[in-house]
Amino acid sequence: MNIPNILTFFRLFVALIIGWPFLFFANQPAAMLAFVLFLLAAVTDFLDGYLARKWNQVSELGRMLDPIADKVIVLMVLAIILGVLGLRWFLVLPISIIFFRDIMVSGMREFLGDRAKGLKVTQIAKWKTATQMVSICIMLFAIATHLNTILWGGVIILWIAAILTAISGVDYAFKALKLLEN
Repeated sequence: MNIPNILTFFRLFVALIIGWPFLFFANQPAAMLAFVLFLLAAVTDFLDGYLARKWNQVSELGRMLDPIADKVIVLMVLAIILGVLGLRWFLVLPISIIFFRDIMVSGMREFLGDRAKGLKVTQIAKWKTATQMVSICIMLFAIATHLNTILWGGVIILWIAAILTAISGVDYAFKALKLLEN
């Protein structure tokens, strides 16, 4: 156990509890608490990999848990956002793309087993994760502050994230098919 892995476990813990404030508080204070938690989790996403490389503490555990933590927290918060803002087409469509891709890529990695090491994280996948996290931060902040203009900015970035998500999903699918052919 090292600091980068502890940060990843922190992100998993935040993913588990981030929706709980909505059970006890009105949307506005719950969204502010969720925003702060999500922002901390997003920072740990950057820090865990950076510190692991800098301190030469890259581990198999971290390599496995980091993408899981990213997917779990993003999917959890997107589900919460749908619950708070409702099933509006401009949210459901991009969020569906994100859910579909993340579950498909996880399934491909599971099916490929050891061959999944050939499915390296691409630059577009990193941009996908970053835009997802930025859009979520903006939308949570907008819910907490009732700033609809900011919310629409988050929705636009969510659509950009969905496009990047789809592109990275197709890229992974083609790479997985090549691995299966070999």
